[in-house]
Amino acid sequence: MAHLFSRMQLGATTARLRIGAVAGAGALFAGGRAAQAQEQPHALDVDGVGGAVYSALINRKVNACPMAIRVAWHASGTFDEAAHTGGSNGGTMRFEPEHSDPANAGLFIIHDLLLQVKRALPALSFADLWTLAGCKAVEFMGGPRIPFNFGRTDAPEATAKVPRNGLLPDASQGAEHLREVFGRMGFSDRDIVALSGAHTVGRCHKVRSGYDGPWTRKPLKFDNEYFVNLMTLEWKPRAWDGPLQYTDVATESLTMLPTDMALRTDPAFKVIADEYAKDQAAFFRDFSSAFSRLVAKGCPVSAQPAVANSKCPRAAASAEMRELAMHGSLEHMERLMDSSKQKKTPVDIHSFDLDSGRTAMHKAAFWGHNHVINFLTSSCCARVGDVDFAGDTPMHDAARFGHVDIVRSLLRVGADCSAPNHEGDTPLMLAELHGKHDVIAVLRGHAQAELAAAAASRRQSFLLAGQPVPLAPMKS
Repeated sequence: MAHLFSRMQLGATTARLRIGAVAGAGALFAGGRAAQAQEQPHALDVDGVGGAVYSALINRKVNACPMAIRVAWHASGTFDEAAHTGGSNGGTMRFEPEHSDPANAGLFIIHDLLLQVKRALPALSFADLWTLAGCKAVEFMGGPRIPFNFGRTDAPEATAKVPRNGLLPDASQGAEHLREVFGRMGFSDRDIVALSGAHTVGRCHKVRSGYDGPWTRKPLKFDNEYFVNLMTLEWKPRAWDGPLQYTDVATESLTMLPTDMALRTDPAFKVIADEYAKDQAAFFRDFSSAFSRLVAKGCPVSAQPAVANSKCPRAAASAEMRELAMHGSLEHMERLMDSSKQKKTPVDIHSFDLDSGRTAMHKAAFWGHNHVINFLTSSCCARVGDVDFAGDTPMHDAARFGHVDIVRSLLRVGADCSAPNHEGDTPLMLAELHGKHDVIAVLRGHAQAELAAAAASRRQSFLLAGQPVPLAPMKS
């Protein structure tokens, strides 16, 4: 937004990683997972991709969530409802003149931060990535969940319809300017006030917008403090060498722009801003709705949150199967498999969560559901050696938590108990670390039996003049 969401903060303060083990997108898709995701672009999962976005935006270098919101807004706020031009579809911020619009100064830091997600998920368009990142950034900072669906595409430069500059709000103006700009996109007064509430995070930077300072005392916390400050504090014009902006009388440390003050002085806007200052839930509800519609303006039907589901039937069924496996709900798993066959949308039993790479096998092994493991391996032919973001196989999880029956079941179907994870730990090493003595005994016995079987095979091969001899079946 030209200045309304002016120059939001790349704060030095960083939030604790909620997905601490996901240090980078490269860790998300071990063993060719990115290629598999590329082959299934319509099976992308909003929360799964959100995990990769989280590690890109919030890490030990930076918390870039406020600016990510601004990127999503600027990518979308060029929409013209009458002409049906502009908006986030096409990813046109990559091209001139939009790329060098003064309103977009500094935003391309976010584009660069998100490149690691794009590289891990080539099927994900920049248009979807930039808007999803803004939606998830709201949630990451404690705000409401923003309904989002994939479906935007990236237009080639030769055919892209790039909007002209000057379509985003100018922070030096007043209420009528806001109504003109937001009205062009089809937004109401309530939408205008709700969307302005994104100023509850981030801050202005003089070197980018000409304005300076934060709107709130918690610029990395998404709440209704912006409205509380706007409507309850006393404000005065700031005495400084920049454009007109306002500062709080009490501390002279907070900022409001002319467009912010318009929400306080315009009679219709004031009623809504007062409501949000008193009722954070109302603000969250309206912001979620308005921002979801903003990032979908001018986008295909599949990207509209009110009419589309973010998962195709197969992806939805596969995600449900993983969830059921985690809870050990075998009866429902069997019913889901039968139903999916009848609907001809078969469950992908090898599917995985995009943020963690974990399959139904991983989840059942983690929580100790041996009956599910047996069903997945015997009835569904599920793979036993897939690795997650940490390099763990289902065997690693079973060994770590002492699920000895699952260890035996996995060994019976050929699971490798010698493979190390990304930390270099084999299942036996994890069992030893956690003191799982039953598992240690089974794995050591299995390893000894494997060595004995291999030695016997070599002896027989020698007696048969080097002919190969298959290993004898082992007992687990």
